[in-house]
Amino acid sequence: MNPAPSFIPPATSARARSTGRFRIGFGVRFFVALLIGLVWVVPAAWSPQLIGGMFIWDALCLLLWALDLQRLPKPGELELQRAWHTPPSLAVRSKVSVELRNFGRRAVFARVTDETSRALCREIPVLELAAPAGDSATAEYEILPAQRGDLAVGRLFVRYQSALRLAERWAVADTATSVRVLPNLEQAKQQTLYLIRTRQVAMERRRRRLRGLGREFESLREYRTGDEFRNISWTATARRSKVITRVFQVERSQTVWIVLDAGRLLRQQIVRDGASLRLSKLDYAVDAALSLAQVAMHSGDRVGLLAYGREIQQNLNADRGASQLHSIVESLAVVRAEPYEADHARAARALLSEQQRRSLIVWITDLAETAGTPDVVEYALQMTRRHLVLFAAVGQPDLIERVARRPESEEEMFRYTAAIEIVQRRELLLRRLRQRGVLAMEIMPGVLAAALVNHYLDIKDRGLI
Repeated sequence: MNPAPSFIPPATSARARSTGRFRIGFGVRFFVALLIGLVWVVPAAWSPQLIGGMFIWDALCLLLWALDLQRLPKPGELELQRAWHTPPSLAVRSKVSVELRNFGRRAVFARVTDETSRALCREIPVLELAAPAGDSATAEYEILPAQRGDLAVGRLFVRYQSALRLAERWAVADTATSVRVLPNLEQAKQQTLYLIRTRQVAMERRRRRLRGLGREFESLREYRTGDEFRNISWTATARRSKVITRVFQVERSQTVWIVLDAGRLLRQQIVRDGASLRLSKLDYAVDAALSLAQVAMHSGDRVGLLAYGREIQQNLNADRGASQLHSIVESLAVVRAEPYEADHARAARALLSEQQRRSLIVWITDLAETAGTPDVVEYALQMTRRHLVLFAAVGQPDLIERVARRPESEEEMFRYTAAIEIVQRRELLLRRLRQRGVLAMEIMPGVLAAALVNHYLDIKDRGLI
C-alpha cells in the first residue's frame, strides 16, 4: 500500500534558546588542560616558588575558555529540525533525522538529545553533529513503535562547542509535537499484494457472470421471448422504435463491515515473532482489519468500520476509494483496548441500524470464559437473519501450547486438564455458530490477517454475499 503523504508527520523546527540555570559549561579539553597544569607540582617540591606557575597556567586556561565561549554562536543562531521520512507504524523500524543549521560564523560540534517517547524508542536518542559555519549537519536514529495512536514527542536539547572544545553552551529547541503511530502498513502491503496476485487470476477464471439474475445493470439488448416485462427499458424502446430490455448480472460489488472488539479480552499480550515486542491481540486484529479493508476495496467492495468497547470508538460508513482507505487507517490507529468487557449489544444495534441491506460482517473478537453462552455469540446469531457473518475468534497461542505439551507433574496435569476444557468449550461455541449459518473459526494472532483475507476471497468466489 502506498501511504498517503499526510500519513508522514510534518517536520518540526525551531531556533534554539538558552535553558536552565546553568547555560554554559566546560569542555573535556578544559579539564585535560587543568590536569596538565599539575605538572608544576613536581618541580615545586624542590622550589616552592614554582607553584605559582601552576596558577598562571590555570589562569591562562580560564582566559582561553572565556575567549572560546565568546566566539561560540549564540543559541538563537542555531536551528534544529526533526523530520520523519516514513509514517511511523507499529512494530516497524524506521528512521528519524535531526538537522542542525548553523547561522553563526564559527563551526560547532553539537551533542543533541531528543526528548522522545519510550513507546517510540526504548533509549533516549543522543546524536553528535558537526555543523560548519553557515551550513548544516544531519544525523539519524532508529525508532521501533510499540504502541499505536497519538504519542508526544518533546524538545531537542543541544550542547555545542567550538573546534577548541574548551567552552560549551547549553540550549533547547521547542520542537514538541504529537505524532500518530499507524497500524503495520508494511505488513498489510506485503500480505495483500501476495494474496491478490496469487488468487486473482484463478478467481477471474472461475467467476460466472449469471445474466438475467441479480440486479446490477450490465447492458441493453432486443427483447426476447421469456424476458420479464419489468426489465423493458421504455425510453430506449422509444428511441429505437423496437422493444429493448435491460440485462442484469449478479452484483459483484457488495458491502463489507469490519467489526472490531476492543474490550478487555483483546488486551492479552503476545510476543511477536521475529521482534522483541509484546503486542496485544487488538494490535493483531487492527493489522488484520487493515489488510482486509485494502483487499476488499481492491475487489470493488464498499468497506465500513465499527470499533467498540463499552462505547462505540469508531464508526465509519461503508464507502470505497482512496479517501475511505485513508480514513480507515486513521481510525484504526486510534482504536484503544479497554479494561472492561465490551458492549456487544451496543455494537450490534449500531450496525443493524446502519446497514439495512445484506452485507458481509467480519467480526473480530474473542470468547469470554464464562459458564453461560457469551453475549457476542448471541448477537452474532441475531445478525445472521439479515447478514452473512464471518466470526473470527482470536486464538490463544499459550493455551494451544499448553495442550500440546505433555504434563510432567501433578500441577502441570491440572493445568493441562483445565486447558483442554477451555479448548473444547471454545470449539463447542464455534460449532454452535456454524450450525446456525455463521462462518465461525478460531485463528491464531500471527496468521489472522492472511486467514481473514483468504476467507473473504473464498466468500467472494462462491458468491455467498
